[in-house]
Amino acid sequence: MSSAPPSPIRPVRVRRLPLAGVLRPGSPSDIWFKPASSVVVATAIPNLTLLAVGRLDLVMYAMAGGFCALYAHNLPYAARARALAWVVLGMAASIGVALVTASLTGAAVVLVAVGAVLAAAQKTLCDATRIGPPGHLIFTFISSASLFAPQSLGQVPGHLALTLAGGAVAWLVCMAPALLRPHGPERRATARALGAAAAYADAARADATGPATERARAAAAGAVHAAWQSLLAAGARGAARRALERLVVRAEEALAVPAAADTAELRGWAAGLRGTGAVPRPRGVRQGERDELLGVDVELAGPRTPLWRRLAPGSPLLPIALRTAVGCALAGYASLALGIGRPYWALVTAASLYQANVTLTWNRGVQRVVGNLVGVLAFAAVAPFAHLGHAELIVSCLVLAFCAEALMGRNYWLGTVCVTPMALLVTEFARFQQPGELIVDRVVDTLVGALLGILAAVAVTNRRAGDQIERALAAATLATERAEALLAGTEPLEPARRRLTAALVDLRAAADAAAGEWWQRALPEQRVVDAERAGHRTLAATVRRQSGENGQGTRPRAGIADAWEGARA
Repeated sequence: MSSAPPSPIRPVRVRRLPLAGVLRPGSPSDIWFKPASSVVVATAIPNLTLLAVGRLDLVMYAMAGGFCALYAHNLPYAARARALAWVVLGMAASIGVALVTASLTGAAVVLVAVGAVLAAAQKTLCDATRIGPPGHLIFTFISSASLFAPQSLGQVPGHLALTLAGGAVAWLVCMAPALLRPHGPERRATARALGAAAAYADAARADATGPATERARAAAAGAVHAAWQSLLAAGARGAARRALERLVVRAEEALAVPAAADTAELRGWAAGLRGTGAVPRPRGVRQGERDELLGVDVELAGPRTPLWRRLAPGSPLLPIALRTAVGCALAGYASLALGIGRPYWALVTAASLYQANVTLTWNRGVQRVVGNLVGVLAFAAVAPFAHLGHAELIVSCLVLAFCAEALMGRNYWLGTVCVTPMALLVTEFARFQQPGELIVDRVVDTLVGALLGILAAVAVTNRRAGDQIERALAAATLATERAEALLAGTEPLEPARRRLTAALVDLRAAADAAAGEWWQRALPEQRVVDAERAGHRTLAATVRRQSGENGQGTRPRAGIADAWEGARA
């Protein structure tokens, strides 16, 4: 491990919270339509069933299960089946705690406290499991609303049964595409890796040392790492999956030696993966790929990191959990003090803000406020149609749910414009209410929740962010040294290479998270840059060994080696 001393403690400095670009729309996800269409189908089935039997007062519990269809669309189907099952169980557990609490006490002070603790637990578990968007927010929205719903203990089992039934429908809806395209998620992940590697190669040739190139390299490393994670979670390794593994190896080679990459070929393979045809096969398959695929077998047989290690004392997730608990409690109690009838709206607003650092939390706060303010205007426009009848109410919610997912990937505030009226309409399944009263309450709770949520993020400092960089630096250094030690032998390099890639991705994430903290000591920026360069040099060396004529240490083609040395200069 590196013997470099820890960075000296320097005076803390306050970082500016930005406004420029916070509301700028970006590019949507390439699979935005999958969660959008899935949630529509998964919620339409129980909603229409309850409409037919005249029990729309129970829609919230069934929709809670249906909203589980928003999760895990990036995972291979084998892993998706397991993840969605845990999501449904987590949703049921959250609602169960909320309903039992609501049935035992009507004290709003207690309900807000339970809601804040639930929000912090949901945030921590979603981050620890890396379940992905929409993260903890759906859990917090449903459980917080359930806390303030009139309830008796005898009703709890039936309401939980509705949630589980809705979750079962969501599970089936999300798994159904496997019948038509069983390797779809892995193909998309591989295509992203190939495209990102090609973009990095182009950027490196245009400006080898510029900030745009560094961003492209980080994005490519993340995409390659995500592709390997997808393939390693995909279950049985058939011919199609092995072909995808070879393509990810080629993306990894382009990441390590961008000057020697054929970007047109990389993009051609990526385009070929977008459809339903056969997986493209690279020309001139190298003998060293046998070692690479053997390395996949070795990695699959290795141990997995248990979840409890991510939650152990010292985890970087714990300060964010504390921020969530404090911010949600402050927002809920402030709403109670103002006499608002729905303090859970302020609580959910605060819970929605918390990101990896204060800067991102601030950005999300601005986006949330703007989206909610525009969203209440959208509610005022939609309410007359939705109030025509229960069928119109259901149709309005389904359309808004689809639009929310369609816009969320472009910018959070755009998606919130649709989420806000949908959340307001959900409260009207039991009975129609006055739009003006709902709008005023929502605006006040939004402002209270956003203000106190951001104040909590600033007040609860995350001094572990710098420590996390030190741990990430140590892990990257160790992974580099292990990969270098294997270069002289004949053991498979792939497990060590993927561990090194993962360590570099984690290092970049830790550095970005710490850089966005509002109150933080000076960061070891030069050491991070040095560790990243050393890691990528080692990655290039592993590529050169694998690219040898026999895959076991033969000297690489001079063009590749010279290209890498030129890129370093």
